Amino acid sequence: MSSVARAFRVIDRLARDGAMGVRAIAGTLDLPLGSTHRLLADLAGEHIIEQTPDGQWQLSYRLLEITDRQIDHVGFPRMARPWCDALARFSGETVNVNVLSSLSCVCIDKVRGNEAMQLDWRVGARGPLHCGGSAKAMLAFLTPADLALVMAAPLPAYNANTITDPAALAAEVDRIRARGYAIDAQEIVMGVFCVGVPILGRGGLPVGAISVSGTTPKAPGASLAPLVARLHEACHAVSQRLGYAGSWPPITDKVSAA
Repeated sequence: MSSVARAFRVIDRLARDGAMGVRAIAGTLDLPLGSTHRLLADLAGEHIIEQTPDGQWQLSYRLLEITDRQIDHVGFPRMARPWCDALARFSGETVNVNVLSSLSCVCIDKVRGNEAMQLDWRVGARGPLHCGGSAKAMLAFLTPADLALVMAAPLPAYNANTITDPAALAAEVDRIRARGYAIDAQEIVMGVFCVGVPILGRGGLPVGAISVSGTTPKAPGASLAPLVARLHEACHAVSQRLGYAGSWPPITDKVSAA
């Protein structure tokens, strides 16, 4: 295992479990004690980790600085935040901002509403594109080549509601394209419903999405229309600031790949 891989495993373990002693780190990751000492010293030298008063090791704030710069380059999370705040107040549910990354859906920001039960989709969490409101909203507007790649890959099931058949997913893509938004009816977490709208870049392709998730059932129709309208307002505004100049909602009659 390379030193880079070992260092990443140490960082990941400290992020998951909090402060740990050197022997605990070495034992948990099955690393030699001497190598662990050297890794920790190197990481501390770069201000990635630091020692607590009792001698344990924990992550410092350097990674937050790095992540903050990365989000600056992504651009739209800060543009979207005022819209997400308003969506959370309006819906009372969790609003997630997601980015398209290597044909995966990655959560990069979220705003909690005021309902007791909130979807705990962590910032940084990565998921597939064949299920979930934001994921499917991005999936439906991919290039034909990228869409075909997703369709040809395994489509794992999270529960009985997850779409795992390529033909059924192709039909779902056509529905999303026709109405301009995606719905997740308990496809990932039972009891959680979601509606998502894509954010499009200058070339008209998806770069991200905003979704609203909660326990309120969501289905196309009059009851969902006010929330969809606000999502479209938000995603259109952010898309325009990213250089998108096409029509909105991003409805298309293109036929999906089966």
